[in-house]
Amino acid sequence: MENRFENFEITKDDEEEKHRASSEEFAFYDAVSHGNIDAVRKNCQARRFSESEGVGHLSTDPVLNIKYHFVITCALVTRVCIEAGMIEEQGYRLSDYYIQQLDSLHTISDVENLHDIMVIDFTTKMRMTNAHLCTSKPVQDALNYIYIHRDEPVSVDAVAESVGVSSGYLSRIFKKEVGVSVSDYVRQKKIETATNLLKYSPYSMVDIANRLSFSSQSHFIQTFKKVIGTTPLKYRQKYGRSEWNVDDESKSWL
Repeated sequence: MENRFENFEITKDDEEEKHRASSEEFAFYDAVSHGNIDAVRKNCQARRFSESEGVGHLSTDPVLNIKYHFVITCALVTRVCIEAGMIEEQGYRLSDYYIQQLDSLHTISDVENLHDIMVIDFTTKMRMTNAHLCTSKPVQDALNYIYIHRDEPVSVDAVAESVGVSSGYLSRIFKKEVGVSVSDYVRQKKIETATNLLKYSPYSMVDIANRLSFSSQSHFIQTFKKVIGTTPLKYRQKYGRSEWNVDDESKSWL
């Protein structure tokens, strides 16, 4: 048992093919974490992920082999993006989502396609993150707390307590590093979530307002219009899936 790896290593020594230089992988992950869409797209177009040369053979089953590589890539992309400033919980949820999508795939081409979608998604989100990248740990922890609790009432005091600093100190450094106040950022995240629910879910607008813990329906309408420039109903009619565009709620949402 203890000599199995040694025997495996001797076999590999006899083979001509070796693994790619780690510098190529580091360059790819660096491109993702810095939001370099062009570089990541070029890598996808070159089909570097699906090339078998120099990447190691993890299974004799070709589909299982590329699935293993997908999980490794997804895990590493998640870690480097979090280290580069992505909200921690968002990174882990993205990783969970794409690995779950992998379960239903049964062909190499489908896994390749999911890989390209996954890395472009991470890269796009990192491009947006890098636009207001902050470096202090209290602010990073605050962003993570707000992301997790964005469907709850979130006060500056609650965020500050979770981070372990005073609300006054957090307010100052948050505004300096993120560019908006804690309250404004919470509002932005709630409305961002609301736009996704209006586009991609069948929830009624009353349900969305309650789900995101707005104090009232009118408060939700007022806040949504202030941030987006239109009402929730008009937004759904324009951007929502067609089967969800018909809303039985009254025109009071207009």
